[in-house]
Amino acid sequence: MSNTVRQISIDPITRLEGHGRIELFLDENGDLADAFFQIPELRGFERFCQGRRGEDMPQITERICGVCPEAHHFAATKALDACYHATPPVRARKLRELLYNAYIFSDHLLHFYYLGGPDLLLGPYAPPGERNIFGVIRKVGLELGKEVIKHRGYGQRIIELIGGRPIHPVTGVPGGQSKGITAEERTEIAAMAASAVEFAKTSLSLFQDKVLNNKVYSELVSAQAQAIPTYYMGLVDKDGAINFYDGEVRIVSPSGTEFARVSPDEVLGLIAERSEPWTYVKIPYLKDVGWNGFVAGPDSGIYRVGPLARLNVCTRVGTPIADEAYAAFRDYFGGTPVHATFAFHWARLIEMVSAAERVAALADDPDLMTGPLRVPIGAPGDGVGVIEAARGTLIHHYDLDEHGLVRSANLIVATTHNVAAISLSIKEMARAVVHNGQVGKDVLNLVEMSFRNYDPCLACATHALPGQMPVIVQVWDAHGQMQTRMER
Repeated sequence: MSNTVRQISIDPITRLEGHGRIELFLDENGDLADAFFQIPELRGFERFCQGRRGEDMPQITERICGVCPEAHHFAATKALDACYHATPPVRARKLRELLYNAYIFSDHLLHFYYLGGPDLLLGPYAPPGERNIFGVIRKVGLELGKEVIKHRGYGQRIIELIGGRPIHPVTGVPGGQSKGITAEERTEIAAMAASAVEFAKTSLSLFQDKVLNNKVYSELVSAQAQAIPTYYMGLVDKDGAINFYDGEVRIVSPSGTEFARVSPDEVLGLIAERSEPWTYVKIPYLKDVGWNGFVAGPDSGIYRVGPLARLNVCTRVGTPIADEAYAAFRDYFGGTPVHATFAFHWARLIEMVSAAERVAALADDPDLMTGPLRVPIGAPGDGVGVIEAARGTLIHHYDLDEHGLVRSANLIVATTHNVAAISLSIKEMARAVVHNGQVGKDVLNLVEMSFRNYDPCLACATHALPGQMPVIVQVWDAHGQMQTRMER
């Protein structure tokens, strides 16, 4: 193997929330021997939430992340509903769901145009300095670029009107909502929602035109290296449609058969968690299947969550335009489940359309403006809240003492569910593209793209004090000698 110094373009792993690193180990021929996706931050939220008032949890836990605070806010609020035995009234539920779908729309927009999408719209081999929102605007045109920024603002504005703030909402309380909206605000939301539906349709068309018709992307979708058969988890309603806010937890096997369908308060009985010495993030797996290492298939307890998982566990999306797009998605792959990891991007845009449609429908719902906002709460106890974050299933579990203080808290976030699969995806991509010790810019960008499929949020998966850790990429040869090191 050549000992020539090589330059690595990961500087550091980018376009994700949080901090992490990838380590590649090469054998004597310069091919991949192993790869690790490391999250070198110390998790702490569950510990320092102990002793805090239960009603503070929606505000505390949403500070985990500035990208998906709405998910933590309502997972916490739903857990408190269960802790206090308080079922929110219809009006409060509709307000929560309206805000929540605006968040899903806005977050999926963010990933497609700002984070993961630049690799697809500009191509994986474009210069790193061009693979960003500015490069996307140059590619799609200034007018569409303006629409991107405008509709991202629309999503945040709807969150502000219902949640009290455009980031870190404050209106979710045990048993309901602390405030409603005015007739004028409802009219404003309806107008933004109608525009969001059209923009989501445009984004899906852009994907079909610029990405599905692109040979490089088509090869990535069909590449055996990125078709990883796993179990899948997501929330569905009684009719089998995706529901981001509420529903039953459904899990399907790699063949698509139903593995489990349980209520949110039963889901923790399906999951076990383990740790590895090289990362601070927990690694969940399906308890009844068992942990058999970082491998895929029906005998592995590894499962995935998020947009691709939700399309694999549902029988329909549940809104008209998105259901048409879902049918095209199924036809393209010959049915579900779809194991191609790069299909996450397509699934995310189908969900973006659906979220916009749901916002438009809820904005016109008469229950939004009448009836109580909150019900009385009961004695504190134990409760589980499950919601679909943009990145996948999010679980909050609290045990409150008789004074309403947190005895224990357990948070299993989407990226935590996905971390084993992310490690698999990175390893499989690296194995496919790293040969003879050649690790150049293009090669390592493909490795980065394999984790961007999941839109990972490492800030949610684990936490550090003071909150910043160096990101390091190291390449080792088969003799334990470091060949290349890059760090922030």
